[in-house]
Amino acid sequence: MSIYVGNLSYQATEQEVEEVFAEYGTVKRVQLPTDRETGRPRGFGFIEMATDEEENAAIEALDGAEWMGRDLKVNKAKPREERPRSGGWGGGGGGGGDRRNSRY
Repeated sequence: MSIYVGNLSYQATEQEVEEVFAEYGTVKRVQLPTDRETGRPRGFGFIEMATDEEENAAIEALDGAEWMGRDLKVNKAKPREERPRSGGWGGGGGGGGDRRNSRY
């Protein structure tokens, strides 16, 4: 499992985030996604720690904590959802099928 951390300062680096979370255990990985077009940080990240206990300790301590002028949002990361690709065939939206028998 991993931790989601939101409302990060756009100036925060992976190294700085790792240092904060390392106070609660062994940090295995830090990932701070960037915008594809601009390359700038998106203001959130994912952290993997060695054990669930360490993750829980970090979540408990850091959720709502102020860091670099922002109140962090820290919780268990949810599994990534499949999103329809944009573009093509009317821009997504899906749905449909035969609606004539929708009451049955």
